Amino acid sequence: QVQLVESGGGLVQAGDSLRLSCVASGLTFNNYAMDWFRQAPGKGREFVAGISFSGVTTSYADSMKGRFTISRDNAKSTVTLQMNSLKPEDTAVYYCAAVRPGRRWYDVDSIQYWGQGTQVTVSS
Repeated sequence: QVQLVESGGGLVQAGDSLRLSCVASGLTFNNYAMDWFRQAPGKGREFVAGISFSGVTTSYADSMKGRFTISRDNAKSTVTLQMNSLKPEDTAVYYCAAVRPGRRWYDVDSIQYWGQGTQVTVSS
C-alpha cells in the first residue's frame, strides 16, 4: 500500500518560514517525480513545485519562485518543501504527490498518488 505522509504544517506569521516534509512508502520512490500542490478554501488544487526523480531538475509556480525550495532524499524516500517569506495568501492545505511516470509534473490529472495534506496558515 502506497503512503505519502506529510508533516511540518502549522500557524505562522507573515514573513516566517516553514519546512514541509513528505515520507513515501510502498513505492519505488526514485522512479517518481514528486510534486507539492496546495489548495486554499474555495479554490482548486494548484501546482506549487516539482522535482525530477533524480533531484537534478526542479520547477516552481511563478508566485513561489525565489521563496520556496523543493528537494528530495531518495535514500530516505523523502521530499521536502522549504517555504520562506510566507504570505497570508500562502494559506492552504499542502499536498505531497507522486507523478505518474511520463506525465507532466504540474497537472493534477498526472498525479498517481496523493498524501493526506498538511495545513499551513499564515497570519498577517
